[in-house]
Amino acid sequence: MDMSTVIEDIKARKVFNSRGEVTIEVEITTVDGFGVASAPSGASKGKAEAVAYPQGGVDEAIRKVEELIAPELIGMNADEQEEIDALLHEVDGTRNFMNIGGNTAYAVSLAAADAAANSYNMPLFQYLGGYLACQLPYPLGNVLGGGRHALGKAPDIQEFLVLPIGAPNFMAAADANVRVHRRVRDLLVKVDPYFTGGKGDEGAWAPTIPNEKALEVVSKACEEVSSEVGFECRIGLDVASSSLWDPERKRYIYVNEGVERDSGEQLEYILDLIRRYNLIYVEDPFHEEDFESFSELTSKVKGCLICGDDLFVTNEERLKIGIEKGSGNAIIIKVNQVGTLTDAWKAVRLAKESGYVPVVSHRSGETTAFHIAHLAVGFGCPIIKTGVVGGERIAKINELIYIEELLGGKARMAKLRI
Repeated sequence: MDMSTVIEDIKARKVFNSRGEVTIEVEITTVDGFGVASAPSGASKGKAEAVAYPQGGVDEAIRKVEELIAPELIGMNADEQEEIDALLHEVDGTRNFMNIGGNTAYAVSLAAADAAANSYNMPLFQYLGGYLACQLPYPLGNVLGGGRHALGKAPDIQEFLVLPIGAPNFMAAADANVRVHRRVRDLLVKVDPYFTGGKGDEGAWAPTIPNEKALEVVSKACEEVSSEVGFECRIGLDVASSSLWDPERKRYIYVNEGVERDSGEQLEYILDLIRRYNLIYVEDPFHEEDFESFSELTSKVKGCLICGDDLFVTNEERLKIGIEKGSGNAIIIKVNQVGTLTDAWKAVRLAKESGYVPVVSHRSGETTAFHIAHLAVGFGCPIIKTGVVGGERIAKINELIYIEELLGGKARMAKLRI
């Protein structure tokens, strides 16, 4: 047995995320290594997600790490990922991590992988994906936003995104996203007299304009930057429809636009936007239980990813339902939605086997941890959704630039089949 990965110590502490909220960070020390991971937090969460923290919040989560989890894990090998993750489920004893918290499970699970990689003196992506893990994801970046990520009269649609699908390498892709972000600001100054340079939770501009005007601005920015860089940058949306849905009235309420849409009208609205703006990506176009509308939309569009976040919550069982019904063709992967690396990997594997595109994603409340950059490469996910600017977003972007450099001649951009 390799003694280098034997776990000697586990610590948990409170740290702050990008919204100034407290979250949990876990540190694992092995005989020959050290790993650390901190949990992010979402503003719009799916109902089927793992419960973030136990009753008592982060303080109670830390207590449970120290009193329940650490005594079980000390002496185990950090590279026994499945056993560690199974133990976290066992200690918790519920289906949705109600007792220890999904964020707690996430931080422990990822810290163990980080410590194992460090013990072997390997980068995390290579530890997770092996020697053949050498494809870089395309960065999907939030350049303009509203919904629950902004205040006031911002657009009702939560995120207006850019995907530089023609980029020859990751550095060029990241640079294109930054250029689009900057160009969007320049255009907003002209179309929104009230624009003061305000940003939402993820560093996207938060103007006081309606959805259509926002799409026109991002579309123009993408066209101009595509001409500049010599490759195609396309638009995507995260509608975050569960936050618009009124279950009693069975309507999507666009408050700032003063518009209500039933499920059929929502379908026609999204279809119209896809066609008119040549969208390449639409996330959560319907609320989190509407597998049928997801299926209908997917069957009617070509060349556009229809992605489930609240619909699937990185959960293998929910993804199976979606696959049976033909709901969507892409899935957001947020490890803390499901708790452990093993659970997330099962969702990624099923997605790939079923022709769904797995999209590793940040959350609106992020820490400066860069691990999801390694998960995207290690899990072989062709897209990473991780913002464009802001320290906690740039941490992931810069880490991918470093990974690309580390891979040298082996590095290549992912094959994206839409």
